[in-house]
Amino acid sequence: MIARLFSKTLCLSLLLCGSCLVPPVARAATPVATVAQPEAPLQATLPNGLRVVIVPDRLAPVVSTEINYMVGSSAAPAGFPGTAHALEHMMFRGSKGLDRDQMAAIGARLGGDYNADTTENVTQFFYTAPADNLDVLLRIEAMRMNGLTLAAEDWMHERGAIEQEVSRDLSSPGYVYLARLQSILFAGTPYEHDALGSRPSFDRTDTALLRRFYRQWYAPNNAILVITGDVDAARTLAMVRETFGPIPARRLPARPQIHPGPVHAQTLQFPTDYPVGLVAIASRMPGQNSHDYATARILSDVLSSQRGALYDLVPQGRALLSSFDFVTKADAGIGIAIAAFPKGSNPAPLQARMQDILRSLRENGVPSDLVDAAKRKELAQLGFAANSISGLAESWSEAQAVMGLQSPDDEAAAFAAVTPEDVNRLARAVLDPQQSITAILTPRDGGHPVADKGFGGAESFASTPDHPVPLPRWANDSLRALRPPEASVQPAQYTLPNGLHLIVRPASVSHTINLYGTIRQNEDMQEPPGQEGIADITNELFSYGSTTHDRVGLQKAFDDIAASENAGTDFSLNVLTPDFNRGLELLAENELHPALPEQAFRVVRANTAASLSGLLHSPEYLFQRAMQGAVSPAGDPSLRQARPDEVMKLTLADCRAFWKSAYRPDLTTIVITGDITPAAAYRAISHTFGAWRASGPTPVIDLPPRPDSHTSVIKVPDPSSTQATVSLPESLSLNVANPEHFALNLGNEILGSGFSSRLYRDLRVRSGYVYTVRSHLTWKRHRSAYSISFGADPDQVAAARDAAIHDIMAMQMQPVSEDELTMARAGMLRSLALQSASLDTIAAGYLHFSDLGLPLNQNDIAARAYYTLDAMAIRDAFRKWIRPADLAEIIKGPPAAP
Repeated sequence: MIARLFSKTLCLSLLLCGSCLVPPVARAATPVATVAQPEAPLQATLPNGLRVVIVPDRLAPVVSTEINYMVGSSAAPAGFPGTAHALEHMMFRGSKGLDRDQMAAIGARLGGDYNADTTENVTQFFYTAPADNLDVLLRIEAMRMNGLTLAAEDWMHERGAIEQEVSRDLSSPGYVYLARLQSILFAGTPYEHDALGSRPSFDRTDTALLRRFYRQWYAPNNAILVITGDVDAARTLAMVRETFGPIPARRLPARPQIHPGPVHAQTLQFPTDYPVGLVAIASRMPGQNSHDYATARILSDVLSSQRGALYDLVPQGRALLSSFDFVTKADAGIGIAIAAFPKGSNPAPLQARMQDILRSLRENGVPSDLVDAAKRKELAQLGFAANSISGLAESWSEAQAVMGLQSPDDEAAAFAAVTPEDVNRLARAVLDPQQSITAILTPRDGGHPVADKGFGGAESFASTPDHPVPLPRWANDSLRALRPPEASVQPAQYTLPNGLHLIVRPASVSHTINLYGTIRQNEDMQEPPGQEGIADITNELFSYGSTTHDRVGLQKAFDDIAASENAGTDFSLNVLTPDFNRGLELLAENELHPALPEQAFRVVRANTAASLSGLLHSPEYLFQRAMQGAVSPAGDPSLRQARPDEVMKLTLADCRAFWKSAYRPDLTTIVITGDITPAAAYRAISHTFGAWRASGPTPVIDLPPRPDSHTSVIKVPDPSSTQATVSLPESLSLNVANPEHFALNLGNEILGSGFSSRLYRDLRVRSGYVYTVRSHLTWKRHRSAYSISFGADPDQVAAARDAAIHDIMAMQMQPVSEDELTMARAGMLRSLALQSASLDTIAAGYLHFSDLGLPLNQNDIAARAYYTLDAMAIRDAFRKWIRPADLAEIIKGPPAAP
């Protein structure tokens, strides 16, 4: 529980945006994984200037489209920094010949992912859908490019939602810090303002301003269309010509120039709701279109290496965590060295040590072997892009639209050419303490959750009646046919004599192999009384090496083959095919023979206790704790809680005993995907994991069934938030083995899943109460739960909650409409098929089914259920299992005014 919540709260790659996506397959002097007999990408430019990239990938009958408009927030009019972001939202509000309801209905029937994002220089719109529906995706993008509606009424509603998004991000201390940092590093340039925009500027924005921006920049000669997946390149290009060819080019305005001035060192202070404090030292870095970008990526990898001096702060006991993050933009970037200190302690010693490390690297240079390891890593990672159809589209979009390259191959060549001298030259330039911005993010208590009566009686909320949405003929022709589901190809399965479950899904899209494993564990049931926290400490110790290799030696062994590895309860290996056996031997060595050293145990124990001191009082933890308490009876095992003083009493003997009893082959599932045959995978796993033996009786892992929960209201004060985060949870009496759960899943698709759901329509589109809203069904072997979650301004919470309850009750009173059922059924069936579009999601699905004790063809079983369920079955399931009166109400947000 400690690590799970701690990681969720402080995951630096999310907090600080992380580095850019790695690009796809490349050819370079250093050995790189390449797709077996790949189909060559097809690139063309239409007469109107639209650039088209088509990259076939036969992983699954799926296609991804990503259209990149070469404009972002940096081109916004003065005083209106969120114009590009606002227009991105309005692109989903309808265009000539395709209104907003039709667009939502099409998205629901496609069953895939569709969304957009806005950066300083590029705005991207992406779809992933069955390959048979490519024509629909192209039509949508062409109609949005040439005939956006931009109605004043639509902007009025969307403005409310986008302002909720601003409030949500302003409630994140990480966002507030980054926005302030950006304003300093890029003062006087268009990068000074974050791409999100501000509420005052949105209040002054009207459709006339949006229309001018649209007409200036949304043109074929300012766009790059990337298409990846199971397509015929020549036929696809012909479709693109027919669909986009008639759209005229436009004369584009001059692009803004980014020329930041000098930066002077300063220190910033930020209060946060994090459970630990953070020291962040930031510098300006080269951007993605700079000739030094590859060097900057290598420098970032070196600084974040687990063999590096910054990471050494953790095993030395000087920091709770540490890393180096590279936040990339087209014309500039930000490098941030970051480390965590316990709540209530003095950050000055950690800050001084970080400054010493950066100063030494700047003056003495970085280790050349870490440069070589970073190059191998970046080049090897290129081979994994073909393992995800949407990831391939993102990689090509980044290469062409952001970096200005012809293909990702150019980036591979740039990585191969980087030398240690290049890295040291850049380090001397960017790690200058006279140009660094230091920030101390200090935790403060959010207060204690308090019981409350809620927001009073329900106010009247009348929803517009549901109505069928007639689709344009071109969309209807493509989407109306819904064939009976066909059985999917199943993986090979084996059970080793020691009980280990092996699942193998071969795929020949790249010369890479991915292994994902999990040991079924539940600390709430398995930790001995008084030893709360021992599971997380044990899991953390796997990063400290094996009985053969110490921490640094093991990491070097993986670096030598450019493999990514993780060991513990959840373990993984991502490696090039030729190095699979070596990587597997190292993984097994780490997983089956962890060192569990005494000194590391003391450090991890102290860090865990120090982290807990802040975590137990942090708003996010209190929010999660309140949600768990709302659906669980008093004394439930899920409510066990580790405490700092008790953690400090744990011993290494406790750790070794837990490892011996809880890490067992008969509770382990391994999934292998990629460039390997089932027989070869079985031989390899038998050789490396076959001798593993369980010790003692099989532990009880699953939580017992629990009674129905009842309504309660808890408020968790969060002084750092400007927006309230709300959850409305309740326990459910049925579990995943009950076939009625399929009716709830299908009904939830209509109620609260995605852009076309009733909740999204009523709480965002029609009212602007919230920015995001979803309803969730959580399934376990013996427990389940239902919840609605949303973020809203505090004065909108009551109305949003009442609207959500109204929508639940409507599901119970009347059968859903035939149009809604058709859309939901189509969406669910197509979404099941789309889960095969990434080797990662394929593996995750198998592990999920294994954890739930379900057959691996569970998707086929679900597809048959969704194809045959009717509206009455959905209504009856919601009547029987969902209890609106028992929904709890957990609110995290600004403290109430006195």
